[in-house]
Amino acid sequence: MSKLFLSISLLFLASIVQAGALYRSIDENGNVLYSDKPDLNAADTEKLNSGFEPAQDDALSFEARRANSKFPVTLYVADSCGSGCTQARDYLTKRGIPFTEKKLVTMEDIEAFKKDSGGNQIPVMHIGTNWLTGFMESSWRLALDDAGYPKNAPYAPKSNSPADKQKN
Repeated sequence: MSKLFLSISLLFLASIVQAGALYRSIDENGNVLYSDKPDLNAADTEKLNSGFEPAQDDALSFEARRANSKFPVTLYVADSCGSGCTQARDYLTKRGIPFTEKKLVTMEDIEAFKKDSGGNQIPVMHIGTNWLTGFMESSWRLALDDAGYPKNAPYAPKSNSPADKQKN
């Protein structure tokens, strides 16, 4: 009977652990507590990795990881960019391309961008060593295809866009 109870208890605990986050807390008396919520009064609290959460790059397909390692994508934008930057960002996100977005704000940023890109028009996609000025879907599609990026996103697209970080 005790083995049956132990087995059922372990199955129940396994389902709880798999369902969400798990925290280990140590109270002021040194007692270790495990919970699905952090103990705000504990002397020490740590979120435990359940082993079921993929690393950020694990969410990408093999093709996307390989292309990103050889030909990383950076999108350059500015406040004055308007719909061109929005269309460019939306295209990369819809296609599932991992990219870093750099907003040109300071004069130093702008001067460095002009020196590196050879121009001053935005949006610009920097992929590997290529600079694509202005958003033109057909040329961007060709450059991303040539770099080996998948043609569509088989996963939830992610970016390092400041706008996306504010949403989360």
